[in-house]
Amino acid sequence: MRVIVLTAAALGLFASFASAQNMPAQQGPANPAVKDMHQNNSSMPVAGANSFTEAEAKSQIEAKGYTHVARLRKDDQGVWRGRAMKDGQRGPVSADYQGNVN
Repeated sequence: MRVIVLTAAALGLFASFASAQNMPAQQGPANPAVKDMHQNNSSMPVAGANSFTEAEAKSQIEAKGYTHVARLRKDDQGVWRGRAMKDGQRGPVSADYQGNVN
């Protein structure tokens, strides 16, 4: 009887190892650096190393419906900040390394 129980336990252990090896790898971070051009993943700019050039940041901002983008400067948090117009109103605008425009 002991042999049967030990054999069953050993088979169960080996089966769990085999199934664990067949699990798919994690599909990367749940929060990618840049999402869709028309979708923010944060309601505030996210600080981080920003590799966008000024022209790329301006394009990102314009893709969100802003016009007359001006005075873009990258701050010490890696966020591009400037002024722009949207819906007839001029105000501050920012673009972070994730592509969020606020």
